[in-house]
Amino acid sequence: MQCDYYDSLRCRSCTLLEVPYDAQLAGKEAEAHALLDPLAGPGGVAWLPSVTSPQEGFRNKAKMVVAGTVDEPTLGILRPDGRGTDLRDCPLHTPGLHAALPVLAELVSRAGLTPYDVPTRRGELKHLLVTESPDGELMVRLVLRSQEPVARLRKHLPWLLKALPAVRVVSVNLQPDHKAVLEGEREIVLTTAGTLTMRVNGVALHLRPQSFFQTNTDVAAALYRQAAAWVDELAPRSVWDLYCGVGGFALHLAGPGRDIVGVEVSEQAIESARASAAEAGLAGDAGLARDAGRVDFRAADATAYALGADAPPDLVVVNPPRRGIGAELAGWLESSGVRHVVYSSCNAQSLARDIAAMPSLRVVRGRVLDMFPNTTHDEVLVLLARG
Repeated sequence: MQCDYYDSLRCRSCTLLEVPYDAQLAGKEAEAHALLDPLAGPGGVAWLPSVTSPQEGFRNKAKMVVAGTVDEPTLGILRPDGRGTDLRDCPLHTPGLHAALPVLAELVSRAGLTPYDVPTRRGELKHLLVTESPDGELMVRLVLRSQEPVARLRKHLPWLLKALPAVRVVSVNLQPDHKAVLEGEREIVLTTAGTLTMRVNGVALHLRPQSFFQTNTDVAAALYRQAAAWVDELAPRSVWDLYCGVGGFALHLAGPGRDIVGVEVSEQAIESARASAAEAGLAGDAGLARDAGRVDFRAADATAYALGADAPPDLVVVNPPRRGIGAELAGWLESSGVRHVVYSSCNAQSLARDIAAMPSLRVVRGRVLDMFPNTTHDEVLVLLARG
């Protein structure tokens, strides 16, 4: 991939950009094999071919630091001196994001949103967060220090919706503190619609402003398909999806006679997941009535939920943050008697550490999914079996 920002040293976030793509993938596969093959069962790990990604145009979310001035804002990253580098033409972004960013830069000027200046700690607008759905619709979030500009944003909202018809959701996130935290807890939705529909493999996932979704839609779709294939082959009657987010795994695993419980600490994510399940006819008794399976979602800490349960399910899916599931949940899985675990990880190091803490559960299948090309990061999906 050719990138003017990289060549001119304005952005070096894609640390592997000069490495041929085949070599990038080989390095990620080598790391996964080195870490996980020693944790395999007697037959070794059955590795499937890696899921590849285009090197550009794959990223469905733009996380842009706003700097510069009201009349000439920059959307991109900050230099070491705290000034902005504009990256609105970053080749990683989808075409829809490329089209949206200049319009959003104009909104900054029209609404008089003063970019936050890190060195002086003055200004209002910190970040623009824009997500594009597979249908081409957009969610736009503006991270502000205070509510002061909200009235001006409401005034200019009709202009934005006319200039950028793909916009479905616009919200303001309040983050008043001067610290390296992307967003705050409070969200103010300015549009009638409050969710963005992410259609993945025919499953409609409803994304709220503060909900997490994978930044590479095509690879995320492959991830869900692979997990569903493994689970369908095992045919468990009961499944837990821990760290379920907006319900991607749980809703892909739904099937006749199968009870699934999704657990996630984020209330917003659980609200989204419940809406998706209801729309699909899988929520509560509705699912049982049509024998399509039942999917319930609980807002709870994954570890606390597992430790407090009366009995374990047949199969557990875990998709934790980079830090992994931790010693306590790994200890519960080890002693629970659960026959199979599907573990999706964006950090092979913590994945290997967690599996090592569950010696009765061995890696039997694995697949590398290149969710983040041009970097050292990837997603690894493994199937663990007891024995």
